[in-house]
Amino acid sequence: MPKTPLDALDRKILHNLQVDGRMSNQDLSERIGLSPSPCLRRLRQLESDGVITQYVALVDPGTIGLDVTAFVRVRLDQQDDRHLAVFESAIAEFPEVMECYLMTGDADYQLRVVVESLHAFEEFLRGRLTRIAGVAQVTTSFALRPVVYKTALPVDAA
Repeated sequence: MPKTPLDALDRKILHNLQVDGRMSNQDLSERIGLSPSPCLRRLRQLESDGVITQYVALVDPGTIGLDVTAFVRVRLDQQDDRHLAVFESAIAEFPEVMECYLMTGDADYQLRVVVESLHAFEEFLRGRLTRIAGVAQVTTSFALRPVVYKTALPVDAA
């Protein structure tokens, strides 16, 4: 949570950087209507407050051979803190796991897994995921194609 509430200029900064994280401070300041020096101060404050956590390049998975996206629901045999910690520690080490959420409902966790092929997914599933202590049930759905994929949060930059 930020230390101070976000105002309209902060939201404009966030909106513009989510569209183009490589834009220069000069371009950013022109887009939000603020001179470069105060714009940079605001940007640094957003970083310092943990609002902006990192800058990354988004890579198209298909262009590097990662053609299979699986959504995996995992149920543990016990949901106490120790079992949750064991699972979370293990799953964090798997590079194929792009996202992992602790869930309510039928499954304890929901994963988004990206791999090269169905064979690679089977190796991941049988060789690593189901070998984590406490995993009781795994249910998988495969994505046919993305319909909506966003990385920018709706910060209402109006």
